[in-house]
Amino acid sequence: MSEERPPLPPFTRETALQKVQGAEDAWNSCDPERVALAYSEDSVWRNRDTFVTGRAEIIELLRQKWARELDYALRKDLWAFEGNRIAVRFQYESHDTSGQWWRSYGNELWEFDGHGLMRRREASINDVRIDEPRAAHLRDPAARRAWGREPAALTVRTGARPVPARRWWPQATMVTQQRPGSGSSRIAPGASPASSARPESSSWFMWHTRSRCSSARAWKGQLAMVTTPPASLGS
Repeated sequence: MSEERPPLPPFTRETALQKVQGAEDAWNSCDPERVALAYSEDSVWRNRDTFVTGRAEIIELLRQKWARELDYALRKDLWAFEGNRIAVRFQYESHDTSGQWWRSYGNELWEFDGHGLMRRREASINDVRIDEPRAAHLRDPAARRAWGREPAALTVRTGARPVPARRWWPQATMVTQQRPGSGSSRIAPGASPASSARPESSSWFMWHTRSRCSSARAWKGQLAMVTTPPASLGS
């Protein structure tokens, strides 16, 4: 009989939050074997530019990760969910063997099987050099729990309004262009959101506001996106 890892999909907001909290707790243990138990035996990962398949490869990747990233402390937040998929944004701090501290910002896309095990994980991560650890909420478990679960607590805003966690919306589109010499993106000049529409009914992209064409920019201008909800949504 296949092992189960509740809560099981399809997810509600409550059960999606449970998955996020469970992942945060496991990763903060820095125990590769414990972390790997949340993934299916044939789980497929893209972690930065590394691709691995199966628990044995996941464990080895994590062992190497935590041999480099010392005094690791992580914070994960629910961004969106739909069916058997969850999107998460996260940040963590660590230092390397030379003593240099880093803060890493990332986004994850999770897909689960019917037993609640994650069968697919895609993670994109950017690292920022810092002089010393700055985030008490990353280092103190009690502070992490008290910090709240809304992405708005992490200073992502649309205009003057916090962006709440939203459910996946099929056919959402995103148009970005890499800015030369930086790790951020901007709207492509003259680009039409409709021109990049994906034909799949279960797009990984999200819509963020009810406006017909709107922009959402992360704190310090790290990301810009254009999204177009279906015409049936209205204004």
